[in-house]
Amino acid sequence: MKIKHKPHIPKPKWLKKSLPKGANYQRIRELISQSDLHTVCQEASCPNMFECFSKDTATFMILGSLCTRNCQFCNITHNIPLAIDPNEPERIAKAVQDLNLQYVVITSVTRDDLTDGGASHFAETITAVKSLIPPPQVEVLIPDFNGNIDALRHVISAKPEVLNHNIETIEHLYSKVRPEADFKQSLALLKNAKQIDANIITKSGLMVGFGESLELLEKTFGQLLNHGCDILTIGQYLQPTRAHLEVEKYYSPEEFLEIETIARKIGFTKVAAGPFVRSSYQAKDLFES
Repeated sequence: MKIKHKPHIPKPKWLKKSLPKGANYQRIRELISQSDLHTVCQEASCPNMFECFSKDTATFMILGSLCTRNCQFCNITHNIPLAIDPNEPERIAKAVQDLNLQYVVITSVTRDDLTDGGASHFAETITAVKSLIPPPQVEVLIPDFNGNIDALRHVISAKPEVLNHNIETIEHLYSKVRPEADFKQSLALLKNAKQIDANIITKSGLMVGFGESLELLEKTFGQLLNHGCDILTIGQYLQPTRAHLEVEKYYSPEEFLEIETIARKIGFTKVAAGPFVRSSYQAKDLFES
């Protein structure tokens, strides 16, 4: 018997993005290549890469480019990671200086092979960047560290302005979308961050298009708010390759406005929702809004 596949849903017109013009895109790309650094923009095939690079913006990815987890939505390569590069924090600080960045986003692959999940390397990178004069503002997008509170405390002790940890989807879809992660553990991370430092700004993000309902999205927004999340981002899931999860629904710009309205009604004051919104997209503007 032949297996019947669902018909492919074509991308709607609002997901077609024109590439920005200018020399900055190539300049940023060359600088990152020469510095032997990774960006999540390139590794995850982010649709905003051309725009961000053209505006002197990049999200640096530390701890290598190989991830110990194999999430079904993510385009980052799953494999056994290499050893940590002890010079990476200083190289990132130099790149930040060369780019004259005032707001820096730092993320990483998940490193379940490390005792602290890479938290000490996060802290060293934050410290290196903040040693610049004037010190840039730093946002970190961290993995769950397998619930290790000491690891979380180590990152927060380096004083990033924003601590971001993406919930990614509703709890009901975790076994499908994030089978190696735990919804409640991710919620607890945000709550623990506030208990460690009540003044730190916390942030989280979701993708839509996996088959979630508006009711369950609203419930998830409420759970995030109740666990101390300050900033919320919601964007459209885009299938990186045929080997990844298929898109169940493309949300229109009008539907994203409805989603943003729901988030604001339950208490979020800093929300970004739209087809191209990603957790670090226009992060400085959202932080300062």
